[in-house]
Order: sequence, then C-alpha cells, then structure tokens
Amino acid sequence: MRSGESDPRELLARLGLDAVRAGLAVASGGNLSARTGDAAGAWVTAAGTWLDRLDEKAFVRVRLSDGAVLEAAPGARPSTEVALHLHTYRVRPDINAIIHLHPQLAILLDALGEPIRLVTTDHQVYVRRVARTPFHPPGTAELAEAAAAAVADGTNCVLLAHHGCSVLGEDPLMAYRRAVNLEEAARLTYRALLLTGGLPGRTIEECPPMNVQGLI
Repeated sequence: MRSGESDPRELLARLGLDAVRAGLAVASGGNLSARTGDAAGAWVTAAGTWLDRLDEKAFVRVRLSDGAVLEAAPGARPSTEVALHLHTYRVRPDINAIIHLHPQLAILLDALGEPIRLVTTDHQVYVRRVARTPFHPPGTAELAEAAAAAVADGTNCVLLAHHGCSVLGEDPLMAYRRAVNLEEAARLTYRALLLTGGLPGRTIEECPPMNVQGLI
C-alpha cells in the first residue's frame, strides 16, 4: 500500500466482531470491504475468514476494475463473494464500503414474502428503502449483477433471497449502521406480525419526508 492511502482494515475488523456479537453473522458467513484511499482498489475479507477473528492479514487488496489481487498474505485469496463487492462499487462511485451479512430475521421475512416495514425514525434515516433480488447461488456472477442492479438507483440496502443482505455506506461505520437498523426493522416487523398479524397503522415510510441533515 502506498504512503498516504487510507487503510480501513482495523475498523472493518472491529465491525466484523460487532456483527457476530449482534447475531448478524455466524462463523465465516458474510464478508466486508472498503475502498482504499486511491479509490482504484478495495480491501475485502479473505475466503474462509471468521468475522469475529479478523486482523490485517485477513484482508486481500483487489483492483476494482478487474478484481486482480494487489496485496495479500501468503495463501490468502479474496472472498468467494468478491464479485458482489466489485460489481456494486462500479455502479456506485459514491459509496466506499460494503457489508454483506446473513441477518436471520430479515432473510426469514423475505423468504415468507413479508416486506420489512420501517417503523422508527432511525429506520427512515439509515435504511430508507429495501430492495431485494431473487435467489442466485452465492459467489456467482448472476448474484453480483443482480445485487448491483438493485442498488444502482441509490438504494443502500438489498436483500439477497435465501442468502443475506448487502448494505452500502459512504464509510464502513455508515454501512454498519444501516445493517443493524435493517435487522432491527425486520425484528419489529416480525414482532408486529406475531402480535397483530401485521402493521395496520401508519409506519414511518408513510409519514411526510424528514429533513435528515444533521441526524446521520
């Protein structure tokens, strides 16, 4: 890595630990990435790494244009989901981090055909809207292309059917904020379904738009 480039690996490692502790990933499920300071590359978790055991050697630096490995520990290779990250970065030059996790309630609701409702102001500020893709096998070009197409319009949270979610941010912390709020929105939706069979009243997405400046 050249002098002066931003190195997000320490922060990504902390967020990986937080994600596992929050129940958003199990073992080696999920992967994280962030652009490097020159914007031409990205650090992505290596294949087989556990998100709660990450260190600097658990990341591989790849070139965004073609996925070529630029820097890696001996024997390390990029996550099998590296294409998911690369395709999304190419269509969203405004984002600098991607968090791919396996949040159980969000996946369950999507599998049951239940839309996740945005209930709180935090959901509206951070999640805003939720896209989804039909099922594609993990690690395939079809999945990467579908996920990128789903967020090309500025959406930052996409559910990947029977698999997980891909959440985008201007930086790793924002991507993680969105990920935890997505799962919290799923949790509240699930509880509402248990208690009432649905959400018959107004929810936050039906309320007038908010001025979110200063809230993020």
